[in-house]
Amino acid sequence: MSTRNYFFSQFNSVPAFSARAPGRIEFIGNHLDYNGGPVLGAAINRYVTVAVGPRSDEKIVLVSAAQSDCIKTTLDAAEQPLSGAEAWGNYPLGMLKVMRDAGMSVYNGFNIAVTNDLPLGTGLSSSAALELATGYALAAFHGFALDRKRIAVLGRAAENSFVGMPCGILDQGTVAFGRAGALVLIDCEKETFSTRSLPAGTHFWIFNTLKKHSLVDSLYATRHRECAEAFEILRRADPVLINLAAASETQIEAARAALGTERFKRALHVARETARVHDTLDALDAGDLPRVGRNLTASHESSRLFFENSCDELDFLAERVAGAPDVFGARLSGGGFGGAVMAFTGSTFSEADAGGIVDAYAAKFGTKPSIFHAETGDGAELFDE
Repeated sequence: MSTRNYFFSQFNSVPAFSARAPGRIEFIGNHLDYNGGPVLGAAINRYVTVAVGPRSDEKIVLVSAAQSDCIKTTLDAAEQPLSGAEAWGNYPLGMLKVMRDAGMSVYNGFNIAVTNDLPLGTGLSSSAALELATGYALAAFHGFALDRKRIAVLGRAAENSFVGMPCGILDQGTVAFGRAGALVLIDCEKETFSTRSLPAGTHFWIFNTLKKHSLVDSLYATRHRECAEAFEILRRADPVLINLAAASETQIEAARAALGTERFKRALHVARETARVHDTLDALDAGDLPRVGRNLTASHESSRLFFENSCDELDFLAERVAGAPDVFGARLSGGGFGGAVMAFTGSTFSEADAGGIVDAYAAKFGTKPSIFHAETGDGAELFDE
């Protein structure tokens, strides 16, 4: 069912505006975004679509084809986050709040309907897609000016301040600036965005463990804190240091005792991952896909050994996938602590190859990961079905 038809089935009216936003793949640059480093991501051609239409009162009603709970609130009550089964509503309501704080005038309530062909809970950042699709639809509905950078920044603000996740701008930036056939390069210190073309015949495969650590949110926050503490320690020795990603391995090694074991490992991962992103850009420019793949695989090893955000299931998949025919490299993609492994492949890697890896995983862990073959897609936009 189209989003327009779904909206009509729920509200017996047609929407005023619709917008869609893609899922994203984190290509390389794990946990660099909030440390001021460079990251590479890719938007994919699977989307969350949001339709908005007017009401004659101050109520806000949210429905989603993927969620069983209809959310009913008001303009005033929408200032407070939701919990439990209604927590999915925090992504659109968070965008509403930060956009109102930024000067968008809202005088009446509205209806929102959400559909998607983006698999949820697969490490493809459906949350950022929902934020930015909502942002574009609400902006059009209320006559509020948005460009791609502004909506990415507002989406991150909604995630940080309303949802409560201390993420950087990787997800929202990639969703905003994605382009078919290209990677998105984000300088997270300067918040600049550009694209780099991908070689023809390359593909992404996602192997999702369907495992999520019960403490994933707190573990993410812990890594965020450890990195912030490491930066403060390093800045005492070098007051002009602008962020953790700018610290050299030499600086980190010199501060090893002050950092302590955990912060030392986190900082070392950030320094080496930053270098891998730059080397990956050089390799892409040179058309050296095996070198790109080696960086991806090394990124996973660094996540496993130094950032410690991997797990047995991710390690098994990354190793098996990286060793398969026509796979350049593989790594965990996203926050980690469960979730998905991304494989960067040539055109001959097939469903049969993927199936063999799934069977081997099932024999070891007793469950089967989901498989998703992704192609690049365009970024968030107004969309009239």
